[in-house]
Amino acid sequence: MKKGLLLLAALSGFLAVGLGAFGAHGLKNIAPPELVAIFKLGVDYHFYHTFAIIAVAFAGHWISSKLLNWAAGLFFVGILLFSGSLYVYAFTGAKWIGPITPMGGLCMLLGWLLFALAIFKHEDKV
Repeated sequence: MKKGLLLLAALSGFLAVGLGAFGAHGLKNIAPPELVAIFKLGVDYHFYHTFAIIAVAFAGHWISSKLLNWAAGLFFVGILLFSGSLYVYAFTGAKWIGPITPMGGLCMLLGWLLFALAIFKHEDKV
């Protein structure tokens, strides 16, 4: 699990850097500032939750819980839905994608909650 999560996070980070660079240098030449700002928000949350997946992977060294798997999965789905919908909206201006964004945010919130629950339920062996 840990190696797979770290690989997923590394690839997600690579994609976030690439998208961030595109948003900073390419998108601003073809999209209005409000759509560039929306794209940047997607990149920001993409990065935050890439780091969250890394944290879950490292937590797996000390905490053995299926909740960690679920948390990482929800973070990843959250990136796809939340950030992905913002990327699509910034590129296309398609308002129909709007309802997908909060579902991604909910996945991210649930991921954090499950991560916290895994930590809370873990018993330290002193």
